[in-house]
Amino acid sequence: MADKQTGNIPNHTKEGKETVEFFKDLDKDAFKTERFIERYAKQLSIIFGVLLLGVLGFFAYQQFILVPKNEEATKSYLSAQKNLSEGKEDIALGGKSAANPGFVGTYNDYSSTAAGKLSAYNAGLLEFKKGNFQKAYDLLDNFSSGNKVLVALKYGAMADCQSNLNKSDEALSLLDKAASESSDAYTSYYFTKKAGILALALKKNTEAKKYFSTIDEKYRDYDNGMSDAQIEMTKYY
Repeated sequence: MADKQTGNIPNHTKEGKETVEFFKDLDKDAFKTERFIERYAKQLSIIFGVLLLGVLGFFAYQQFILVPKNEEATKSYLSAQKNLSEGKEDIALGGKSAANPGFVGTYNDYSSTAAGKLSAYNAGLLEFKKGNFQKAYDLLDNFSSGNKVLVALKYGAMADCQSNLNKSDEALSLLDKAASESSDAYTSYYFTKKAGILALALKKNTEAKKYFSTIDEKYRDYDNGMSDAQIEMTKYY
């Protein structure tokens, strides 16, 4: 009702009208949404169905495929590890029969699992010990991990494979990776020193000096003062 004296609409009436208009707008939006859904119901149901199947598929994969595979891979890995601890290296290496998968078979069957990847690493070390350096390199190259120390050790072992295959430049590059990858100071020192010695043997004195200088700056506690002498060697060797 308008105020007789002023002719103005009271504030509470304005607020009431605004509220009504607001809900009318909501009704219009809701109606548009309903029409949209009605018109595209089939397409929307298909899209929703695909999304739902995708989510269910992911959980089914996790529950019924990935988890059992991880369990099977772990059992297979532990069986090979047991043989290794008993000194049965050939049996531990495996790969010759389904009855005894060993590390090689575990990797081949479960390469996507953590146990499968670790099996590749162990198999690589055993092949290296047998003198099969290319096989060892290929197996080690298949290993991956979130553990930076293990990855550094992988690169270090791969470098040894390349050295034995007379690929010294590749070996030096891998030692450099090993030194920079590790989150452990001693491991970094160890591979930095190996890289320095190899660089010196290859007459790459500038690179050798870089490695020995890094030891002098960062890892003197591990080197018993040897880095000074090694830096000096790069001038004359």
